[in-house]
Amino acid sequence: MVSPLFSQLQTAREVREAARSGILSGQTSGLAPGYAQANLVILPKELAGDFLLFCQRNPKPCPLLDVTSPGDPIPRRTAPDGDLRSDTPRYRVWKDGELISEPTDLTSLWRDDFVSFVIGCSFTFESALLRAGVPVRHIERGTNVPMYRTDIPCQRAGVFHGQLVVSMRPMRPAEAIRAVQVTSRYPAVHGAPIHLGMPEAIGIYDLSRPDYGDAVPIEPGELPVFWACGVTPQSVLMAARPPLAITHSPGCMFVTDLRDEELAVG
Repeated sequence: MVSPLFSQLQTAREVREAARSGILSGQTSGLAPGYAQANLVILPKELAGDFLLFCQRNPKPCPLLDVTSPGDPIPRRTAPDGDLRSDTPRYRVWKDGELISEPTDLTSLWRDDFVSFVIGCSFTFESALLRAGVPVRHIERGTNVPMYRTDIPCQRAGVFHGQLVVSMRPMRPAEAIRAVQVTSRYPAVHGAPIHLGMPEAIGIYDLSRPDYGDAVPIEPGELPVFWACGVTPQSVLMAARPPLAITHSPGCMFVTDLRDEELAVG
């Protein structure tokens, strides 16, 4: 359930303005229903070519929605009046693969050579799941989705390499089948699940201890259902150890002006 404090944030612009003003500094799941939410990666221009190739080789975890010109903080395709320096509730700053800070504003850190990548997020297809009658546990509980590092390697591109990160939603088998049908229509936001059940088969051994986000209970008769996750770049940055990189904080997404159904196919 969305916190009553933020339940009035019904449009993408309202969420961005709340983040820009400092009112919103936490997770965005369930906010601005119907608007596509996005992951964010910001890199110096010298690394942008390698990362663009990484996204092209790994479209399930890194489906690109927008890429900015060097130094331009405005994602002109996805939010022409947005500002990537301030409109995400919380950011992560990485130096040599180590997390050094989690600011709520990047204005003082911004550089003229920064290139920003706006990457599709599974929060987008959650609205479609709910419309189809498929429950989403972390929304029900008002928490962040649980995310796990797997032992599945991504395809390398230049300096960028690392393991796939997945998000998990528990479901009964019939709900999982419906979820596959629904999310297959959204390849721009990770598409269909990559794995159902048997988490140990992808290197996850304790679902109660997610690497990112919050644990949720799995009830008797439910399966854990796993989707490729846009937090994968953060795992990749920890492995590649670039001198400087900036991402969103997990669950604290950039909300675009794109509507969910614009990203649906079929």
